[in-house]
Amino acid sequence: TECNPGRKYFRGRLHEIILTFYIISFLIGLPANLVALYAFSVKIHCKPLPTDILLLNLTVSDLLFLIILPLKMHEAASGMQWNLPNIMCSITSFTFFSTIYTSSLLLMAVAVVRYLGVAFPIAYQRLQKPLYPIIISAVMWLISMGHCSITFIIQHHPSLSSINSSICYENFTPKQLKILLPVRLEFFFVVCLVPLIISIFCYLRLILILYSRPRISWMQKRKAIGMALGTLAMFLICVLPYNFSHLLGFFQGQSPEWRYYTLLLSTLNTCIDPIIFYFSSSIFHCTSKKSIFRKHRNDLPRGSEGNQHRFLHDH
Repeated sequence: TECNPGRKYFRGRLHEIILTFYIISFLIGLPANLVALYAFSVKIHCKPLPTDILLLNLTVSDLLFLIILPLKMHEAASGMQWNLPNIMCSITSFTFFSTIYTSSLLLMAVAVVRYLGVAFPIAYQRLQKPLYPIIISAVMWLISMGHCSITFIIQHHPSLSSINSSICYENFTPKQLKILLPVRLEFFFVVCLVPLIISIFCYLRLILILYSRPRISWMQKRKAIGMALGTLAMFLICVLPYNFSHLLGFFQGQSPEWRYYTLLLSTLNTCIDPIIFYFSSSIFHCTSKKSIFRKHRNDLPRGSEGNQHRFLHDH
């Protein structure tokens, strides 16, 4: 079992810290993501750009996370005891974790789209149909939900009975861990490390390309570079530590005790997402109108740098 002094201390005292983090994330994240949802919806209605469609999906993912967060607050307020029906534990865990991984996959997709827009602007112009980012978003959702369906298998498979049903998706039996730990290891590589590596490659290449383009203004470069570095920092701080616990837990044969702290960082991700993307995407309505007006005023594209210039105005 996983009953040890550190875990008991956590349930006795640190649940207050967890509750505090959840409340802060909820109070900041919910209104911020609702505003972002409205802003992205307005912008997509005016001009459905691929990046905005992906960011809209990211916002929806964060909102789903925040909607079920009160149930996690109730759990923390109860001393990490689950006093609700067992099926609610599975639904909450599924939504809680699948939205975390959906966010990391969508962040990767946004990085790829931004890189393509700068590195291959002419080809990118031909791929701006809304259908493409919609399909990409659907695939990201399916991948994350497919992976996180393990929460239902672990909780409800007849051969996998839980030690204590009053603890939600935590107090695992050796038989459950035998299945769960290898699955978590696969999570680390497929829905964390691969998206992180792709995002790092795309944003580093994007920064190098921007520095080599003299016609792109320094303000636009600074905006794009700040967005890239902010996104990578969020990935490294909020996403990677929790997923690294999967890797370490696999070799230790149990969940690391510090895993709880890293999960709190993932929770704060819902507050950081709208801050980074809301401002870095020229999402304000007046800015969008200026950008659209500027496009109508300009001539047809004169080359790749002209396309890059317009891409940065839109994104």
